[in-house]
Amino acid sequence: MKLQYFKQSLPKQFIISNLSVIVVALVCYISIDFIGYRSVALLLLTTVSILAIFFSLYPVLMAATMSALIWDYFFIPPHFTLLVRSSEDILLLMMYFVIALINGVFTSRVRQFEKLERQKEERHNTIKLYKTLFDSLSHELRTPIATIVGASDNLMQKESNISDADKLELVGQISSSAFRLNRLIDNLLNMQRLESGMLKIKPDWCEISELINSPLNWLEKELSTHKLQLEIQEDFPIVKLDAGLIEQALFNMLHNETLYTPADSTISVQVSYVNNCTTIIISDNGKGFTDEDLTRLFTKFYRSGTKVAGGTGLGLSIVKGFVEAHSGTVKVENNIPHGAKFSIEIPTETLKMDDYLSFSNANPKAGDN
Repeated sequence: MKLQYFKQSLPKQFIISNLSVIVVALVCYISIDFIGYRSVALLLLTTVSILAIFFSLYPVLMAATMSALIWDYFFIPPHFTLLVRSSEDILLLMMYFVIALINGVFTSRVRQFEKLERQKEERHNTIKLYKTLFDSLSHELRTPIATIVGASDNLMQKESNISDADKLELVGQISSSAFRLNRLIDNLLNMQRLESGMLKIKPDWCEISELINSPLNWLEKELSTHKLQLEIQEDFPIVKLDAGLIEQALFNMLHNETLYTPADSTISVQVSYVNNCTTIIISDNGKGFTDEDLTRLFTKFYRSGTKVAGGTGLGLSIVKGFVEAHSGTVKVENNIPHGAKFSIEIPTETLKMDDYLSFSNANPKAGDN
């Protein structure tokens, strides 16, 4: 079991540890007729041992010294003096002090070893993440760049006889590769914002149909090989969300659907407002995910082995970060009888359409935020 300690400043640790010893000593002093002065030593030693788990070495040593003096002065006969007449009490006092010091030093050493182990583990994970990221980027960058260079080189050759149809195809390849590069850069920037804690949502009133249709339009080409079913609850209220972040989250999820489901499969998008939450369910009738996939899909750099596909494995982790930034939740499960289902729930404020129109007319710039 790893020892955990409070991240308090050193002065606060001294104050809390000393006060703890004093409080326990006061309780023992009131109960001295019932517990006996030797039992007080066990209670004080227990207090010091507990403090050693949570605080640094020096506050614990201070508490151990003070508790020994308190036990001697207030509890060991004769009272209110540091004099100890009984050889048995002298031995107990010495053993008490030694055990308290050893306990504090030992606990501090254990904590130092654990800190070194955590640092070693963090370095190992950092190296592993950088290697994964480098391997992914080296592939993801090379492919679209090679396509852009090759297509543009063909277009720039004056002596080549390229038909108009071939030119259009080459331009399409350049556009598609540029879009892929832009998506990769967006994911890296978004992940950096999440990791740095600099992500701040900017919620504003938006219509859910516009929010849903934007990523569907962006993925029109990819979705053309699938059957799309869109179902939005009637009389859906105007909701307050950061439309840009949610659109990006939906884009990442839908893009994953096009990658990990076979052609001609059905992708369903259902949007409803339930229990004061905007609920978005994206499901398919593909092959679904393995148990390992279900537990790791939202982990950075994880890519499912169900299909060989490009990507850095950042898309779904960004989805999770954007949804949780709205105090929402996202989960994945296998569909019945087959396929996968992603569910997003976001607590949202709502506004009726009539009120929204009145608000928009009174604040014409509100919709541009």
